[in-house]
Amino acid sequence: MLTGEYQYVLDPKGRLNFPARLREELGDRFVVTKGLDGCLFVYGMEEWQRILEKLKELPLSSARHLQRFLASGAAEVELDKQGRILVPGMLREFAKIDKEVIFAGLLTRIELWSKERYEEISNYDNMDEIADKLS
Repeated sequence: MLTGEYQYVLDPKGRLNFPARLREELGDRFVVTKGLDGCLFVYGMEEWQRILEKLKELPLSSARHLQRFLASGAAEVELDKQGRILVPGMLREFAKIDKEVIFAGLLTRIELWSKERYEEISNYDNMDEIADKLS
């Protein structure tokens, strides 16, 4: 299960240390792609294959935008010997990641955020709304 929040810093070459706890769940290879709300989604290879199968089953007339969004922006990444990944430039640009990064484990995927954007979307002022959704 992918859970927790972790803060790291992107190096000048676009490399990012990957949290050891999350590495244990994903393995050495995984997929990074464009995500919703301006973040990146990170999927283990098995979960990514499940998503691709679901995308292939959808009618092209209604799913082409979703297929294009998720699949064309996807990059398979591999951990180096220091436990880092290279985040492709187009994905860094999409998510506006330039320095401080937040990893958010969300059960079957990880969201990768610029720290500034994550703080903007993590405003939990209305706890009653969250509580209503839990019930």
